[in-house]
Amino acid sequence: MDLNAEVDQLVKASQTWIPMIMEYGSRVLLALVTLAIGWWLINKLTEKVGALLATRHADQALQGFISSLANVILKVLLIVSVASMIGVETTSFVAAIGAAGLAIGLALQGSLANFAGGVLILLFRPFRLGDWIEAQGVSGTVDSIQIFHTVLRTADNKTVIVPNGNLSNGIITNYNRQPTRKVVFDVGVDYEADLQTARQVLLELAKDPRVLSDPEPQAVVSTLGDSAITISLRIWVNTADYWDVMFMLNEQARDRLKAEGINIPFPQRVIRVVQEAAV
Repeated sequence: MDLNAEVDQLVKASQTWIPMIMEYGSRVLLALVTLAIGWWLINKLTEKVGALLATRHADQALQGFISSLANVILKVLLIVSVASMIGVETTSFVAAIGAAGLAIGLALQGSLANFAGGVLILLFRPFRLGDWIEAQGVSGTVDSIQIFHTVLRTADNKTVIVPNGNLSNGIITNYNRQPTRKVVFDVGVDYEADLQTARQVLLELAKDPRVLSDPEPQAVVSTLGDSAITISLRIWVNTADYWDVMFMLNEQARDRLKAEGINIPFPQRVIRVVQEAAV
């Protein structure tokens, strides 16, 4: 008799729980399938976005940033959708995410400023990978542009990490942005020197194949100094040739001027001693 009663209770309980298990089990199963398929589709979609940006010749740093950001946003939306399928109240879920985001934002104000600076740099692109820039008191080649910082490599192969918040709000000098640069080479000659000959020597140096013919090279008398007359050679070159041409001028100018009998004087100062008469 007791056994029959227990069986009856079990049957009644099963009539109550089996529909609930079937209902929620089907929801959980559907949610898991949706999560798996959605996760796979999001990965494929973000890969396609990255490939599309690559075909449009977008900046490499911008490609990675947009793909990663889209991946994270879509996956968060997917998780919220899956949670609503199971029966979780999405309003409270979103509110919890918002509250957590606010708390994290207050704790990481500096990091968020760097993140915003990284977004601005990637969107407006004041510099690109491989550019030589000067900013925040340092100069170097841009090795990578991260979300929170930019990595520079200095001329002596040191790695400098600059926060994007400071970088985006400061002055940036980009030496590679323009295809050509102006070389201003100043050299001081003796006051007794033939200025026309000195100008001609510098213009001869400007006949290097790396020097552009337009604008035309110029050699002008720029200043009359205390001990020398400064002649300034002004030429235009491709940006990639700037330092090679500058080093060439430094190396050859002295010998060419000396061969023409033109001296580069040392700095001089004339001191006149006046002897006062005895009273």
